[in-house]
Parts: sequence; C-alpha cells; structure tokens
Amino acid sequence: MIFMVVSPQFGAINRVIYRFGQFTLDAGRRELRKGADLVAVEPQVFDLLRVLIAGRDRVVSRDELLEAVWNGRIVSEATLSSRINAARAAIDDSGARQALIKTLPRKGLRFVGAVEEVGAEATPPELPAAPWRGPRLPSLAVLPFANLSGDPAQDYFADGMSEEIITALSRLSGLFVIAKNSSFTYKNRAIDVRQIGQELGVGYVLEGSVRRGGERLRITGQLVDTMSGACLWSDRFDGDLADVFALQGLVSDSVAAVIEPTLQSAEIGRLRRDSHAKLDAYELLLRAYAWVSDFTQASMAAALDCLDQALAIDPDYALGLAAAAYCRAQCHFQGWAHQDETARARAVALAWRAVELAPGDAQVLWMAAFAIWNMDTSRRMRARELFARALLINPNSAMALVLSGWIEIMCGNLGEGRERLERAQHLNPRDPRGWLMAGARAILAVIEEDYAGALTWAERALAQNRRFAVALRVAAVAQVKLGQHEQARQTVEMLLEVEPGLTVSGFFARIPVPLERMARTYAEALEAAGLPP
Repeated sequence: MIFMVVSPQFGAINRVIYRFGQFTLDAGRRELRKGADLVAVEPQVFDLLRVLIAGRDRVVSRDELLEAVWNGRIVSEATLSSRINAARAAIDDSGARQALIKTLPRKGLRFVGAVEEVGAEATPPELPAAPWRGPRLPSLAVLPFANLSGDPAQDYFADGMSEEIITALSRLSGLFVIAKNSSFTYKNRAIDVRQIGQELGVGYVLEGSVRRGGERLRITGQLVDTMSGACLWSDRFDGDLADVFALQGLVSDSVAAVIEPTLQSAEIGRLRRDSHAKLDAYELLLRAYAWVSDFTQASMAAALDCLDQALAIDPDYALGLAAAAYCRAQCHFQGWAHQDETARARAVALAWRAVELAPGDAQVLWMAAFAIWNMDTSRRMRARELFARALLINPNSAMALVLSGWIEIMCGNLGEGRERLERAQHLNPRDPRGWLMAGARAILAVIEEDYAGALTWAERALAQNRRFAVALRVAAVAQVKLGQHEQARQTVEMLLEVEPGLTVSGFFARIPVPLERMARTYAEALEAAGLPP
C-alpha cells in the first residue's frame, strides 16, 4: 500500500525518498532509518523533518511549519521547540553544532545537510520492509507520573515508573508510543489532556501518580481518550517501599497487558461512531475484530469478509493475514465451516506469509501459531516455537500467554501451561477475552481428573461466552464424570445448537487430541452424554 502525504505548503509526496549521511527518510512509507535500523519518531516530528528536507533550498518560516505540520493550528513556542529538538535528536544533530538543521533567528529553520533525492523505484535493496505495512496505528503518550508524596526525593521513582511503562508498551506492535523526550516536556504542568493530544498528535494519554504513606506506596494510573476526555481504564497498585523495583515491574507489566484490549475496544468504538464511506485496511481490520468478538458463525463469516477486503487493499498487511488465518482456525475449532485440505493449506499459507512479513510482531506470531497448530497438525512443533517467540518479544501479551498455555497443556506440559494461564489472569483479571483462559483452565482440570473444578471453569467461560464449544464439551464431560447425566444431556443439546451435526468421531477427526487418556475420557463421556458416535 502506498501512502500519499499531503500538506498545504508542500503538495503531495508520492514515495519520495531522501538520503543524507547515514539516514534515509521515506516520505511515502513514513519511515526514518539509520542504516538498516528503523528510527522511532512521533508523527509531528517526522512531518517537521520531511517539510524541512523538502524545502531545503530555502528558509522555512515558523508559519509555514505550523501550516504544514499542525494544519495552521497555533501551538506554543515550547511545543514547537520540543519537536525541533526531537527532530535534531532523531538524526544525531543535537547540541550547538547544528550541522543539519540550522536555526536562523527571526527567520525560521533550514535543512543544510547534503541530500540525495530518489523515487520509490530506487529504494535501496538493503533496507528491509517495515514490520507492518500501510495502516496507521493508534498513538499514545505516557506522561510523567505525578509525585504526590510531598517528598522531592520520590521524583526518581515517579519518573522511573513512567519510563518502565513506556518500555513495556513499546513491545506492543499495534501501538505507536511517543518517546520520553517529548512526553516528559509536560512534567509538573497542569494541562488538559485534550490539548496534549493536539500538541503531540496522539489519540490517547496514560497518566498517573505515586503517593507514599510510611513504608507503603500507592500507584494509580488512567488511560484517557484525548478527543473526548473520557477515562477508558483506571486502576491502582499498592506495595512496600522495600520492594520498589518489583512494584515498578508489576505495574508496568499489568498496564501493558490491559492497554492492548482496551485500546482495541476504543478504536472499534471510534470506528462505529465515525463511519466512513470507504474504509482503509486498518479500519477493516478493526471491523473484523468487532465481528470476531460477537463469536457466532455468521459474525466470523463477516469478519473474514472484512479481512478479505483489507487484504485486497494491501495484500502484504501482516496483521490482516494473521487475523485471517486465526479466524479460519477458530471456525475450524468451533466446527463452523467445512475445512478441507485445500482450505486448511490456505489458512496455513496465510499464517506463514504473515510471519515472513512481520517476524518481530508478537500479535502476528501468536495468531499465526494458533492457526498452524489447528490447521497443520503435522507441524505443531513449529506453532509452539512461534508462541515462544511471541512471548519473548512481548511477555505481557495475555492472548499469547493464554493460547500458548493451552497448547502446552494439550502437550502434557501441565506445569508450564498452568503458569502461563495464571500469569495472564494476574496481568489482566478483567480481560474481555477471559473466557478463553477459563476454557483452558477447564481442560487442565479434566486432564488432572478434577471434574468439579473443570465444571466450575467451564461454567465461568460460558457465563462470558455461551457459544464457546470448548467449554460446552468440557462441561458435558465433567457432568458425566460427576454423575449429572441429565445436565450432561442438556449441555450436549446446547453444543449441537452451536455445531449442528457434531459426532464423537467427527470431533476427533477435526481436532486430534495428543493426550491418549484425555481422548479416551472425552470419547466415552461425550457419547454417554448423548453425542452421536
């Protein structure tokens, strides 16, 4: 997908590439690289650099910058100075030397470095593609946490808390996090988050505070929508001063785990409120996520239709490819679509193509891993390796923890599987996708022959998602083992409403169970509950 970047003063830029020193600025892809490494810059800082480099034959005035970067909106001198400083830092032009970006007092700025300008076709082959393509990402700024302790010595902890969270959030591939040198310009300043959103060009702000009481610390945080000012999430954490670093780690990990699903819900809500006649690939992905959350046969078909549209716009959209493979695997798992060998091979191909395009994207990796585990049973070890890579990149991904924990349990690694499920629950106990974790805990209980526990976990999952076939199957098995035969027959009737035509043999043909004892338990109990053989 090729972007068209438009500004009132400088016109449309169609994949123009600028090279200067060790740096390459790709205006179309909105990438700044140093050598082969991608340099993270905020949107406004990137636009400022682009405008200065494009107009390098003259001095660019302050008014021109405001028009091109801020659409003519008036911003403070402090805001403009912070973006200029961030631009200089991004291209190693900090300090008094100003070898690339010159300030001309009362006139403006000029880019004075030697620049080579090339077209898109001349993109140097040694520059790898970005790990995601095309669609923009939701953006967030983590403000410096306020020190409410009355002790200036605690400033170090409050600042460190914000830095830890920035580091943890930077692992989320679906989020653009503003760098510390920009967000920390708001330290000790009482400014409305809506103004911060305008000045930083972000949709969301995470703010918080630290308060000390004796040897105890209380940390609070809240996520705010900068357009509406609405609080999307808030929580508090208490701990001992003696375990200050452990407390920092707990807070940053928990925030990172909860932000991903919260922002996804917020973005879906924004899309519903502000519908477009023509959706881009990112918005189609959001619409697909909304359909997936409904979790019906019809909604999954609608999700796949949205993903097909997204991939028609951008065939190399890694998240779209992985999501399409994941949805097909869920349909297979639920028995909602006939998946012959050709259909399964297509899903696996989508998954591996996504991994090839975005090997460093944790969300891509866990979705692809789930698809490969379910649709290519001959290469299940590779799926486990992908899950391991996803958790190495983002150890706070609740979905990666839940699904990989589930797989480890199915492979007989009960201790490792339980640990991952418990960590996911600890990181985000209010996760709207908690029914997946409860379903996995139910399966673990069946394997351990704790049928009362299995029924409890299955009922917990069904309370959140009554169409979850995994939980219905576990509930029926547990009820038979507990002597609740009438309830088991009623559960199987509900299961057949979700998956008409299901049989015991058909279930095992679709979903091979690697643990022999578990397979035998399922087969005997499901047949006893009235599921046709």
